[in-house]
Amino acid sequence: MARVAREMVEKAGIDVDKLLELLVKNAAAELTTYYYYTILRANLIGLEGEGIKEIAEAARIEDRNHFEALVPRIYELGGKLPENMVDFHNISACPPAKLPKDPTDVQAILKVLVAAERCAVRGYSEICNMTAGKDHRTYALSQAILHEEVEHESWFSEFLGEGPSGHFMRRGETSPFVRKFLPE
Repeated sequence: MARVAREMVEKAGIDVDKLLELLVKNAAAELTTYYYYTILRANLIGLEGEGIKEIAEAARIEDRNHFEALVPRIYELGGKLPENMVDFHNISACPPAKLPKDPTDVQAILKVLVAAERCAVRGYSEICNMTAGKDHRTYALSQAILHEEVEHESWFSEFLGEGPSGHFMRRGETSPFVRKFLPE
């Protein structure tokens, strides 16, 4: 544990235990979303589904990257991940992004995808609000993840016909905001 890191965050007036709870729950959401998106992506078939598959894959990989970027900060602040995967899954900040009853219903899959992204946007907004001006490292990490989650939401919401977002699919580049937080 980076003792000074935790000390500085506490001195800034942040309840570190609450922050760690949020970070661990969001890490659980990222890893479980990575898993569920694997299933959702596999079921995006046919003319309509194939057009969404690449975007679902980009979001899936970036969610894994978010998990990888969060873990060091959790341990730096004196936290840890649950020892049991089932327990980790069950504390997720977001509900499971499960395959809809009709796995051929691409619109239903899109609704699952956009709901997962909206949950993530709420979670990282909460962490950013808690850490702004107080815990610079956690804020920067959460803000970087938030940028990517907002893009994911925008991509999926456009397919649902909710209007243009101004965001475009990135080509050949994953996690442009989070990359600096990932181990090389």
